[in-house]
Amino acid sequence: MRLSTTDRTRITNCSRGIQHAWHFYYALVLVIKAVCGSIGVACFTP
Repeated sequence: MRLSTTDRTRITNCSRGIQHAWHFYYALVLVIKAVCGSIGVACFTP
């Protein structure tokens, strides 16, 4: 089965979208951990 140029482009664009989604997810998790960590430190310091 051969893919046309349009199909190849569509697959490549989908792959980019998935990659960007994972990058966004991990960046968001990192930000949440940083914010929650600083709040936790602020709560436990007198």
